[in-house]
Amino acid sequence: MIYTVNQFLKDRYGEKVYKLSLEGGFTCPNRDGTLGSRGCIFCSGYGSGDFAQKIGHSVTEQIEMAKGQVAEKFKGHHYIAYFQSFTNTYGDLEYMERLYTEAINHPDVVGLAIGTRPDCLGEEVLDLLSALNKIKPVWIELGLQTIHEKTADYIRRGYPLSVYDEAVAKLKGRGIEVVTHVILGLPGESVEEILETVSYVGRSGVQGIKLQLLHVIKGTDLEKDYKEGKFEVMTMEEYLDII
Repeated sequence: MIYTVNQFLKDRYGEKVYKLSLEGGFTCPNRDGTLGSRGCIFCSGYGSGDFAQKIGHSVTEQIEMAKGQVAEKFKGHHYIAYFQSFTNTYGDLEYMERLYTEAINHPDVVGLAIGTRPDCLGEEVLDLLSALNKIKPVWIELGLQTIHEKTADYIRRGYPLSVYDEAVAKLKGRGIEVVTHVILGLPGESVEEILETVSYVGRSGVQGIKLQLLHVIKGTDLEKDYKEGKFEVMTMEEYLDII
């Protein structure tokens, strides 16, 4: 049985819940020179947050703007504040605390979703997440993408699988829910390797998995490889078979 996040949120809150993509103004160790400057090979200039609200507005303003954008199609009253762009646990701790406290205390926000990397979860950050989790539910979205090191090197992920395992264990130990992101169709990976990643995540103790079909964004290094014919993207039929 597939237990969708949509149904999970309905069960938890009694109605459909909508995720509002917000911008926290963070960067990433894969972009600021710590690990690299070009980001992951598939990542856009917006840090995979192309549909998020843009920085320049307060968190409260972003929430209200995002609510207005979905008002015609969403008639509910509950929202998840989702910080998606770049690495949202990488930066000044006091800034993070102000940002996330403002979001989680918004009366229409019932939970907080924070996208980050497993190698950016120090003890002080974990302490902050634990404190926020006592106010309203917090879940962390970890960008794993694959368990296979050859692919991880190609996409410039920047950390080994053991770091993911450690991060999940620490988050689980603090009662913080985890959703792991996996990309289906990464160049050079077989169906068997994709399924090995999904199976590994399923056994890793996380609460959810996000299966993202590989898509090629203009301006990325992945686009260059695609145009040079170094890989092909999946057909719809291939993707559905894997799902």
